[in-house]
Amino acid sequence: MIEKDKEYNFCSILTKGIVFFMNQNPRSYNLRELKWTKYVATLIATSVLVAHPNSSTKAALEDSPKALVDEVWQIVNNEFVDQEFNQVDWLNKRQELLQREYTDKKQAYQAIRQTLKDLGDPYTRFLVPEEFEELTNQTTGELSGIGIRLTIDDSTNQLTVVEPLQNSPAEKAGIKPGDKILRINDKPTSLMNIEQASTEIKGEVGTEVILKISRSEKEVFDVTLVREQIELPSVEYTLNQEGKLKVGYIKLDEFSSHAAEQMQKAIKELSDRDISGFVLDLRGNPGGLLFSSVEIARMWLEKGAIVSTIDRKGGNQKFSANGKALTDLPLVVLVDRYSASASEILAGALKENKRATVVGTRTYGKGTVQSVHSLSDGSGLAVTIARYYPPSGIDINRKGISPDVQVNISTEQKMSLNVNPTLLGTRADPQYVKAIGILQQLPLNQNRALTIR
Repeated sequence: MIEKDKEYNFCSILTKGIVFFMNQNPRSYNLRELKWTKYVATLIATSVLVAHPNSSTKAALEDSPKALVDEVWQIVNNEFVDQEFNQVDWLNKRQELLQREYTDKKQAYQAIRQTLKDLGDPYTRFLVPEEFEELTNQTTGELSGIGIRLTIDDSTNQLTVVEPLQNSPAEKAGIKPGDKILRINDKPTSLMNIEQASTEIKGEVGTEVILKISRSEKEVFDVTLVREQIELPSVEYTLNQEGKLKVGYIKLDEFSSHAAEQMQKAIKELSDRDISGFVLDLRGNPGGLLFSSVEIARMWLEKGAIVSTIDRKGGNQKFSANGKALTDLPLVVLVDRYSASASEILAGALKENKRATVVGTRTYGKGTVQSVHSLSDGSGLAVTIARYYPPSGIDINRKGISPDVQVNISTEQKMSLNVNPTLLGTRADPQYVKAIGILQQLPLNQNRALTIR
């Protein structure tokens, strides 16, 4: 509970909270020039205490930036994992914040950011409305749009379709890879970047967007599409013939709310094709939902501990396998320095239970859990609420998980894979090649029956 002071009484209200593991892409955290863009979360209902001023100060707080500042203070006061608040006098900080005058929300936002910075935790962060909107899209693994992947063609500098998503309005309308988008709702795209084009295409479900398309074999034409709620793919998979081996290669990009069901589909469809083993690629995966990581771990693990979380009061929540693994075929997991958070939970559980061989480089090292709240003005707040530990109980924060087999990639190889991601999971990918070599050395039973539950 929050202690009462002389000016305020407190009451409980229900607010929307989001529990997640990664509140920014570790790439952008390490490389400051990159904008942090990816967020992963799951919506829950949680009680928080919010201050209600007495009559002498009520008018000053209602509908003011000061109310937002105090809203943030209250949530941090109730949830932040460090009850010492990094040696900040948190009660005094509140009085200091409320004594200031804020002429607009920008000043309030600046005060909030500085206050959170004093906590010394890079994952406790304030999100402006646009950032929070991006978070909710990533949280659900969905967005309102037409289901299309875009790029800027290097040779023509034109906005170009990479591919339409399966069962999306774009696919149903016949949009094809390689199509050039010349206009979006009559706005020329020649000077748009990917983010600007995406903003123009996104909109409310049921509304229309008009694209002017150029296709090599026909004249320029218009396509009118109706926006739908689009499920974003988190999992990609292929069947690779590697000598005598049939290998199921699965790339997991993030732990969204749809990741587990997509992973189950990938395991089942690959298993139905009589594979010899799996390669699970977690490289570049910044993390995601706690329960998504646990659920996916259970698909690979028949028994054993997965992860435990410890909150500010010492409460310890433990997650274990539930005896419902989908496969026991040999497994190699690929990781790198950008495999973070929920990726580290999955990799750590599979490694420490000796279910998989982990290949690559040391992981990012993020051992904390965040809660994200929507605020009254549409902005958001991420607060670190717990620490997590792999089955061994070791603290991986800022340390990461070391692979069983270290395989470094040269700068040239990294650039090649970044420029052409289709090379991932091929013979042009040194870490994947090492994974195949490991599978070839393991005792494989290509005829083993697999039960999918």
